[in-house]
Amino acid sequence: QVQLVESGGGLVSAGGSLRLSCAASGSILRINILRINTMNWYRQAPGKQREWVASITSGGSINYADSVKGRFTISRDNAGRTAFLQMHSLKPEDTAVYYCNADRILFREQGADARVAVDYWGQGTLVTVSS
Repeated sequence: QVQLVESGGGLVSAGGSLRLSCAASGSILRINILRINTMNWYRQAPGKQREWVASITSGGSINYADSVKGRFTISRDNAGRTAFLQMHSLKPEDTAVYYCNADRILFREQGADARVAVDYWGQGTLVTVSS
């Protein structure tokens, strides 16, 4: 009913930049996203556990993992339905599949009551940083 779609991954040399996007939408046209609370970026490197990277609340509060602080910037569009992760000074250790997560998504299908989707994940986008 609701989907998060990441884009913007790719191959970049060390020191380069990438901008990831995560767009929330209804899987069918008659579903409207009403509100998303906190949007997060996570990443999972090969052979490692998924780790939290950054988060932004609907009120604009932002937090970063120490490993990306000063290099990555998280933001949301005015509608609050798209999150971005601007990544600068990329390092080979940033190589991972990056996932978007939304903790609570309030949505309504036309003609129905509003519903909440909890802990929603996107499919991931691969970022590869070459040395």
